[in-house]
Amino acid sequence: MARHINSTAAALLGFLHQGPLSGWDLAAIANERIGDFWTVTRSQVYRELSSMAEAGLVSRGEAGARERVPYSITDEGKATFREWITREPGSDTIRVPMLLTLTFGEHLQRADIEAILERHRKQHEVRLAGYMKQADAGVGSPYGRATLEFGILYEKAVLEWFERVPGILDAR
Repeated sequence: MARHINSTAAALLGFLHQGPLSGWDLAAIANERIGDFWTVTRSQVYRELSSMAEAGLVSRGEAGARERVPYSITDEGKATFREWITREPGSDTIRVPMLLTLTFGEHLQRADIEAILERHRKQHEVRLAGYMKQADAGVGSPYGRATLEFGILYEKAVLEWFERVPGILDAR
C-alpha cells in the first residue's frame, strides 16, 4: 500500500529512479533541475531521506567516498511515487518577496524602490540567460524542454513587467 508523501519527498523519489544517490547528490540535482521553481534545502533532503528510509520507501546503502551514503528507491517507494505523480498537482501560488515589499512601496523612498527593482531585474536577466544557454545546449527529455520553455517565457514576461513598472509608479 502506497503512503501519502509531500512534494519534496516525491521529488527525491523521482530523482532516485535514476539509480542510487547520496543526500549530497540529491540536493545538487534538485538545485540544478528544479531549484528555480521548487526550493529544496540540503537539510530537507536529509530529513526526508531519513523519514523515507524509516517508511521503507528508500534503502540506505553503505557509506562510500567522503562518507556519503547512497540511497536507492524500493518497490514501495516506486509505488508511492506512482501514486503521487498521478494525483492532481493543485493550483499555483505566487510568492514573490519583492512584490510583497513593492505592495507597501509608499513607505519607501523612490530611490530605494528603484534599487530593489534593479537588483531583481538583474537576477531575472541572469536566470533567463541561463535558461537560454540550456535551451541552446538542448535539454534531454521533452518534459524537461517543456519545463525549460515555461522558465524562458516566465522570465521574459517578468522582464517585460520590470520595463512597465516606472510608468505605473509615475502614473500614481
